[in-house]
Amino acid sequence: MAFKVMGISAGRKNGNSEILVKEALLACQELGAEVTFINLHDYNILDCTGCTHCTQGMFMKGENVGCVLKDKDDKDKLMQAIFENDAFIFGAPTYDLQVSANFTRFAQRSLAYETAFLEKIGAITPKHRVAGLIAAGGSTRAWQSMTLETMQAAMFTCDFNVVDMLLATRVAAMGHVLTRPELIERAHKMGENIMKSLAKDPADRGWEGDEGYGWCPNCHSNALVLGEKQWDGIEYNVECQVCGCGGDLEKDENGKWKFVIEPKLGYLKDRTTVAGRGLHLDEIGQTEGAFYRNPANRDIVAEKMPKYRELKFKGV
Repeated sequence: MAFKVMGISAGRKNGNSEILVKEALLACQELGAEVTFINLHDYNILDCTGCTHCTQGMFMKGENVGCVLKDKDDKDKLMQAIFENDAFIFGAPTYDLQVSANFTRFAQRSLAYETAFLEKIGAITPKHRVAGLIAAGGSTRAWQSMTLETMQAAMFTCDFNVVDMLLATRVAAMGHVLTRPELIERAHKMGENIMKSLAKDPADRGWEGDEGYGWCPNCHSNALVLGEKQWDGIEYNVECQVCGCGGDLEKDENGKWKFVIEPKLGYLKDRTTVAGRGLHLDEIGQTEGAFYRNPANRDIVAEKMPKYRELKFKGV
């Protein structure tokens, strides 16, 4: 049976990110994959309301209660199609340092489809999926510095293993990327890398992109932050902002700084793994669960909320 690869674009129709996704899909098709393609602009996806209905169902009831918006837009239909695929190639434009709102809206509605939880209760069959990420924008990395990273952050919930990334820089106009053959070739290479990864045993799948890409040797992101004490007391000197691995900065033999992950506990919070995300699920369960299990908290909210509900200011 042929592998199924889906391309998902959050950019303009026939725009730079869509063109690059289609080129990568073409490579997958040439290597025998069954490919599909969607542009998120063709679907109605509502904003997450932040109601926590899905997490309350997961952690308080242990049930797949789903999203309250399930029957009100196209998100559920898309997710059911997504779960049928083996690999994905996501493309999105950069708007002011980070990914477009169209992509973010789609991504933030995915918590209700947390695969680790759905697999645990038998709602879906475990399946190892891989992904490639493509971002496109008019500047160099300087003004696209958080795009791939915010796209990466959307991959954890549904357990997509990112094996390749491409940042297409200085493509500002509609179809601009078509004047840059090296970017078209790199997108085609991404498709080949996706198929190369799928051909491996899931346990052997890993990074197929450019060697040495990114600060983080685990997820290859370019985003590091100073560590601080976390909910369970663990603290690293430096953390990868994307995957959560912890360690410190060290100089290599050439005097250049590199991020070195602590061998003992550094991978404990790795969000690219089911175990790492499980610790975060524990955090949510503890924080949200503690609130709902203590009736006094609801009494405090009921007492103090009227002040803010009735507080009115002049609008526009």
